[in-house]
Amino acid sequence: MSGMIILPQRYLQLSSQKFADVIVVEGPAFAESISEGDIRWSKQVGDFVKEDELVAEIETDKTSVEVPAPQSGTIVELLVADGSKVTAKQKLYKLQPGEGGGAAAPLKAQETKAAAPPAAEAPKEEKPKPAAAAPASNKGAIPSSLPKTTPPPAKPVSSTPVSSIPVQRVKVPQGVAPEYAVTGARDEVRVKMNRMRQRISQRLKDAQNTYAMLTTFNEIDMSNVMEMRTRYQKDFQKKHNAKLGLMSPFLRAAAYALQEMPVVNAVIDQDEIVYRHFVDISVAVATPKGLVVPVLRNVEGLDYAEIELALAALGEKAKDNKLAVEDMEGGTFTISNGGVFGSVFGTPIINPPQSAILGMHGIFDKPVAINGKVEIRPIMKVALTYDHRLIDGREGVTFLRKIKSAVEDPRTILMNL
Repeated sequence: MSGMIILPQRYLQLSSQKFADVIVVEGPAFAESISEGDIRWSKQVGDFVKEDELVAEIETDKTSVEVPAPQSGTIVELLVADGSKVTAKQKLYKLQPGEGGGAAAPLKAQETKAAAPPAAEAPKEEKPKPAAAAPASNKGAIPSSLPKTTPPPAKPVSSTPVSSIPVQRVKVPQGVAPEYAVTGARDEVRVKMNRMRQRISQRLKDAQNTYAMLTTFNEIDMSNVMEMRTRYQKDFQKKHNAKLGLMSPFLRAAAYALQEMPVVNAVIDQDEIVYRHFVDISVAVATPKGLVVPVLRNVEGLDYAEIELALAALGEKAKDNKLAVEDMEGGTFTISNGGVFGSVFGTPIINPPQSAILGMHGIFDKPVAINGKVEIRPIMKVALTYDHRLIDGREGVTFLRKIKSAVEDPRTILMNL
């Protein structure tokens, strides 16, 4: 007993409590249509996080799913590496609960599990060997009887390898990420494509391979719409707490045209045509991670104010990266407004499994003939791409003309013309 060291009871309790409190945090549940995603860590081992603070994001092919901290504590181990594929309810990391900001001392062996593999050493560049001089030849020699002339000196040809071109640094524009910017350096960087971008590229290529896409064009005189916005903007904003934009006239006109021509609202499913009894319009929205298309439901029963309020709510969700999968599912028709970026003209690609898409473009003043006189009017070019397997040219052109009439003069909707 004389050689035995007895520790205080309080020390034993604290020591065992420290390791017993470490919890394993699982990932969130996914929607039924999502099976996996790529994880992007926002925090690292040793970081202290508060309850509900963002620890990671799981990028799926439709949206990003947040992984918040279940309680305050310190991250002691990451169970999956950054960029790895994860499934629903998978164990992601270990958390040492506690309100203090001190980092727990993780085991070195544990840290190496999520560590990124060391970068391979770049191969040493070999200096180019100077080209050997060509041996002299007697072929084509000038006879001694003829006067000898000295040929003009040959122009030097640059043989500098690309890797040896001198670097001329340029200033990185404001707002451009330095790791992706053109700086003048003779190198490049490869970045893994996120799952949303992979899904977008796959769907667009599938649309080109599946649909017999045909595009028809028209021009819309925006004079009445712009005058209506100027006259009623204050009253509209005061009553509905929303601005009267350009999208609501086009969404309402598209819903009216789809009611008049149900075939554009339909879709081919193998050897059947599926007609929908509702109008759900997808609105293309550009986000930093890619193009998303949230859906407005039952637009056939909405007025301008209800459309603007719904658009504002979806816009806030997209801005905050809060769009759920349910917000983007379905849709019977799509409207893409490239005019907000100054687009003059373009041909949109159908958003599967729909049969048509309307492309809006910028508004520019143009001389047009009005009652035999030339006037300057604000004109927007519009394009309708449709599946020619289902929609004939007559239906496609007539549908776009109905949208044109309903936007230029909304009274045609009231009079059902």
